[in-house]
Amino acid sequence: MAVYTDISESELIAFLGAYDIGELLSYKGVAEGSENSNFIMHTSGGTYLLTLYEKRVDAADLPFFLGLMQHLAQKGISCPLPVHRRDGGVIGELASRPAAVITFLEGMWPRRPTVTHCREVGKALAGLHLAGADFPLQRRNALSIDGWRKLWDAARPRADEVESGLAAEVDADFAELSAKWPADLPSGVIHADLFPDNVFFLGERLSGLIDFYFACNDLFAYDLATCLNAWCFEKDHAFNLTKGTALLAGYQSVRPLRAEEAEALPILARGSALRFMLTRLYDWLTIPDGALVLKRDPLEYVRRLRFHRSIASPSELGVEAR
Repeated sequence: MAVYTDISESELIAFLGAYDIGELLSYKGVAEGSENSNFIMHTSGGTYLLTLYEKRVDAADLPFFLGLMQHLAQKGISCPLPVHRRDGGVIGELASRPAAVITFLEGMWPRRPTVTHCREVGKALAGLHLAGADFPLQRRNALSIDGWRKLWDAARPRADEVESGLAAEVDADFAELSAKWPADLPSGVIHADLFPDNVFFLGERLSGLIDFYFACNDLFAYDLATCLNAWCFEKDHAFNLTKGTALLAGYQSVRPLRAEEAEALPILARGSALRFMLTRLYDWLTIPDGALVLKRDPLEYVRRLRFHRSIASPSELGVEAR
């Protein structure tokens, strides 16, 4: 979440005239994040989130994202819901951008995830995978291996500016991942970006999942591998096996992994680390200093990549013998 497009009070009041959510009392921008402009609104009818979809989000994908939230909520997954306007639609326009009003989810994301947090997010991810099984819309993962290659082609000429020898390292990663990437594993709707700042807790009780704007159809085990990368590394970049074991046990308590999924986790985790390193690297090299888009250090995920290159067995990520 972030604010890249400012809006005036009069613009917002006019926009909210299409909704039955009461009179605007106050609003303020949400400073975190890197994709869209977000505002918390207090009205006489309650608290809501307003999202303005910036250029990185394709407006044609919004029915998938917003429809998925409605579908998951109907299946018992705690997530925000798009608010319908009086005309029945959920997408409007504000400041020349597509915009939607979303219900507000109580809770805070964990700045220092615990073992309990990891177990609970594993359960929630498995629940999401099961709940999305009959969602009728589909969206291709634009950030699969082909998408990574486009990012790499743009960033590679300057990669060694970030760290000497990085270009050769990543070339080798691509060669190995292309040869070993699994294709015939269970798949369906995945979140694809379930980092700690997209999961809310009340204490250690998970209160909901947010930010479905990378959701797509892909391998379930790839989504799980992304969570291992996002939740189970410490500030010193070391992998916390106890957290990995808890996250995977939580997931399997709801949706047991097939043997071939567990076996594929090391290569999937390496690929996921490459994906997030490349989006960070591309932004790091192409977005000027002082721009509003938040740039994250790609070297954090370079270190994860190096860890995953050394993994010889799924047990090193926390997969328990069954």
